[in-house]
Amino acid sequence: MNVVITGANRGLGLGFVQHYLANGWQVWACYRSECEALMKLDSEALHLVEWDVSQDQDPCGLLPDTIDLLINNAGIYGSTKGGQSLDLIAPDDMLEVFNVNCVGPLRVVKYLKDRLIAAQGVIANVSSKMGSSSDNSSGGTYAYRASKAALVIVSKSMAVDFQAYGVRVITLHPGWVSTDMTHHSGLIDIETSVAGMTQVIEHVEDYELGQFIAFDGAVVPY
Repeated sequence: MNVVITGANRGLGLGFVQHYLANGWQVWACYRSECEALMKLDSEALHLVEWDVSQDQDPCGLLPDTIDLLINNAGIYGSTKGGQSLDLIAPDDMLEVFNVNCVGPLRVVKYLKDRLIAAQGVIANVSSKMGSSSDNSSGGTYAYRASKAALVIVSKSMAVDFQAYGVRVITLHPGWVSTDMTHHSGLIDIETSVAGMTQVIEHVEDYELGQFIAFDGAVVPY
């Protein structure tokens, strides 16, 4: 089985890589700039691919002809000045985060569409509960919230468009995870989040088309 994972060099991405290697998959781990943590894994089933999802570049020559699972995990929080407050958020901040977190997964899927269809694979887009309007009671964090909300909608459209090809699409909320992005202040660790999300992926047929699902299997309203 072949899995392609973006943003695979640290945090949740690295956790996904370790999980699927341990389960005997061939793993294509995509990273933007540095891959020291990936190189330490030293596995013949691990294939490293330099791929910046914010850019229009085609790395398909380095990827398998059929893809059973694509995990769009690459993402950024963006500027932390003022917590992305109303007074301090800038248009450039919004566009940078939107480009990586929402347009990035769309770019990846467009490049890999035929390979996913060939395998009747699964696309898992990692969003965040912070992109849920229903869950937003604290405001702020404009760039990150907006980008993750947009990804939910893009992911649902993918689910509808891919249905005729036998490709399933699901959107994931990893939980509040202790990673570099959260300054290790999360409520759960990477292993718990990845274990839960991979179970959701494995049982993708149990969920409605393009649903937004948390790591613990709960449906996230948005």
